[in-house]
Amino acid sequence: MSPSGIPRGGPPLTEAEAEDLLRCICFKTGPPRTVGVELEWLVHELRDPRLPVRPPRLAAALDTVRALPLVSALTFEPGGQLELSSRPAGSLMECLDSLAADLDAVRGALGPLGLTLSGYGVDPWHAPRGRVLHEPRYDAMETALDRTGPAGRAMMCDSASVQICLDAGFEEPGPLGYHRRWQLAHLLGAVLVAAFANSPVHGGRRTGWRSTRQALWTDLDPRRALAPSPDGEPRAEWAAHVLDTPVMCVRAEEGPWAVPEGLTFREWLRTGLPRPADADDLRYHMTTLFPPVRPRGHLELRMVDAQPGPDGWMVPVAVTTAVFDDPEAAETVYRAVKPLAEQAGSGPAPRNPLWRAAARDGLADPELHAAARAVFSAALDALPRIGASEEVRRAVAAFQERYVIPGSCPADNLQVVTS
Repeated sequence: MSPSGIPRGGPPLTEAEAEDLLRCICFKTGPPRTVGVELEWLVHELRDPRLPVRPPRLAAALDTVRALPLVSALTFEPGGQLELSSRPAGSLMECLDSLAADLDAVRGALGPLGLTLSGYGVDPWHAPRGRVLHEPRYDAMETALDRTGPAGRAMMCDSASVQICLDAGFEEPGPLGYHRRWQLAHLLGAVLVAAFANSPVHGGRRTGWRSTRQALWTDLDPRRALAPSPDGEPRAEWAAHVLDTPVMCVRAEEGPWAVPEGLTFREWLRTGLPRPADADDLRYHMTTLFPPVRPRGHLELRMVDAQPGPDGWMVPVAVTTAVFDDPEAAETVYRAVKPLAEQAGSGPAPRNPLWRAAARDGLADPELHAAARAVFSAALDALPRIGASEEVRRAVAAFQERYVIPGSCPADNLQVVTS
């Protein structure tokens, strides 16, 4: 949800040009080589996380962090959540080591200020935290999402995640082909939601969901957070989805941005109102779509809750990379998760029964539990083949023993003192 620039005033875009552009830029195929991670963190008081961090204090701390010489890109979410986005790395370990070093630097800067980074999918104590970023993008987003209820504000200000970015894959069919990886992501994604669910408490109360963060995405918007069908041709399905999703906002050089209601990008192209749309508008529109898997040339897997502990985030990154990029593991896991399609039914993620069960029940769901056991077993076999360190392999094995084998998840062990 990082802010983008204002329009550059390019030539008006036709509907055919928009479809061609989407097909070209969203799935860039080739051998899977790189991995990236976007980590979101809640910022809390070190001495007592139940105490709210006042906006002026948070702003001053963020200014301190901005001055650090980081390799990762540093941004902030509307509620003041801190986000570190790694550069595309040539290997799993290059990605993990680089991001871990930047996290150490950030924690080292925040600690003397009495602040800390907390790994929860949603804020257990504060709901809503309230927006600390007041920019045209977020003003417009709040207006648009408020039309369908409070989930939008909670997502903007109270949530945090681990987002894993992997190459789209080969043009040709096979375990590492982009079509197969697209299908895999939408079935494996539910397993990742269930295994790494870590947000059962929001605003001081238990919500009935193991991943309240995923429940917020489910309720966010009639279309904006949905996946297109994973069964059709990925480029065609995604292009149609982008064009048929309502525009969140129409950017302006000055003043507030317009927030039309029900205007799809396709209709905007056809009518030219409230002003002609250009290619930059299309690129911006794609940043306002929040499906669980977002194709951005690479695949951005957005479904994992922020994880507990300073290094807990490494486990979902390692597991997902191993079962996507190792051909043997990819084939094994695809066969293990394919039966979940029957539980998913015909509805799109994350609103179908499979994804709802993952967010509500975690690995207490027997089908998801069986799939998770197969996924972790395949990942542990593959991690040495993709160069994972002994420390990373031990962390994955420990998570498997603690959560996956007994059918649990971090949410089941989360103890939050609310008074």
